[in-house]
Amino acid sequence: MSVEYLKRILSARVYDVAVESPLDFVPLLSEKLGNRVWLKREDTQSIFSFKLRGAYNRMVRLTPDEAKAGVVASSAGNHAQGVALAANKLGIRATIVMPRTTPQIKVEAVRRLGAEVLLQGDNYDGAYEHACEIGREQGLTFVHPYDDPDVIAGQGTIGMEILKQHGGEINAIFVPVGGGGLIAGIAAFVKEMRPDVKVIGVEPEDADAMAQSIRAGERVRLASVGTLADGVAVRQVGVETFRIVQELVDEIIVVSNDEICGAVKEIYEDRRSVLEPSGALGYAGLRRYVEREGIKGQDLIAIASGANMNFDRLRHISERAEIGERREAVVAVTIPERPGSFRQFCASIGARNVTEFNYRYSDPAQAHVFVGLQISSAGELGEVIENLRSNGYETIDLTDNEVAKLHVRHMVGGRAPHVTGETVLNFQFPERPGALMNFLQRMGERWNISLFHYRNHGADFGRVLVGMQVPEADAEDLKCFLRDLNYSYTDETDNPAIGLFL
Repeated sequence: MSVEYLKRILSARVYDVAVESPLDFVPLLSEKLGNRVWLKREDTQSIFSFKLRGAYNRMVRLTPDEAKAGVVASSAGNHAQGVALAANKLGIRATIVMPRTTPQIKVEAVRRLGAEVLLQGDNYDGAYEHACEIGREQGLTFVHPYDDPDVIAGQGTIGMEILKQHGGEINAIFVPVGGGGLIAGIAAFVKEMRPDVKVIGVEPEDADAMAQSIRAGERVRLASVGTLADGVAVRQVGVETFRIVQELVDEIIVVSNDEICGAVKEIYEDRRSVLEPSGALGYAGLRRYVEREGIKGQDLIAIASGANMNFDRLRHISERAEIGERREAVVAVTIPERPGSFRQFCASIGARNVTEFNYRYSDPAQAHVFVGLQISSAGELGEVIENLRSNGYETIDLTDNEVAKLHVRHMVGGRAPHVTGETVLNFQFPERPGALMNFLQRMGERWNISLFHYRNHGADFGRVLVGMQVPEADAEDLKCFLRDLNYSYTDETDNPAIGLFL
């Protein structure tokens, strides 16, 4: 199979629109990790993403009749720009279907390249279905974002460039994984030419369709995906890409969203470049691999796949980067509600920097405080917690508690002891006008809203924490309401952060 793709990659038509992107040595990160670290800078392409390679290589091979009819594609961002650019270059009519939740900056970027943009659906699946329908009705060729041999071959030219540019020994290449087109193309070339080089995929913990599929031995469809790294937020990987990855890729590493935020910050500090979360995903996996294996002195390459960052998202990334770099921890500590207890508590922490301290009086006997602490390692956090507990303080580590970090830290002090029958749900609202009103209209006047928190993080979906007073007798009605609403959610009623602070 690799020989077939080797021929496709060597003959791929990408350089009409793409440049041979730099392979940058990153000295600060290399020193930090004790290895020689390189970034393949696909963020330097004209559309700030690798996606133009595969899109152009597919479209330049259209028959005259197909080119005359035009193409259609579905995408929330980078693939849309790749198709629009290729269509502009080739003089082909392009229709791009984008979810209604797509940030306006991405919609305008596609329109500036000359494509017709249609907004349909609240997510990629809705846009994809509409694009396929348009293709059938109008006889347009659908340009798939990843599950197409010509698209895969176009992305595979990145692997060809890496082997040409580096020349020496390469121990591993770390590749962001969404639908699998990028890693399939790179693995197909690299494993044929240099089978000793490890090709390692990296996925976010809330969009790990490839990792789950590899474990299951068949393609798994995720019920929902997270949207921080929206460039790889795919519910199901491709048929062809899964086949290639099963055969050629060494492993898939899954990282947390906090680790991705930390990677964005670290790359900025070294290169002064702001990658989008999916663009920094490869480096996040590289760092996790180095920590896990304890390796030193190796040559490691991460694909910096894109830099189409929604500016509003920077606030969230900055807020979470310290945790992702293992420099900050978040804990809940219960201390006596009496004069002098705060001073004693601070003495137990020692000479560590307190990054956050949230507290409000709510009980005459004890106080629950939400504390951020600067640390240097996970081991140090364990020492801090053990020391606090040995001094009689009940302590809970909230560093990996998503609700605590996303909502509770901004709401401490909002306790409501007289609220009864409260169910607390963590929703993903479509980030578009009318999403909240739709929620309220469907709920009607059946239940009282006892808690509500939302902050914009520049994503396609808003993360909303909602408390509702629902009597036990209404349990089935609540299930029906949630099913009909069709917003992704998790029940957080028993989350310890909720119990302590809200």
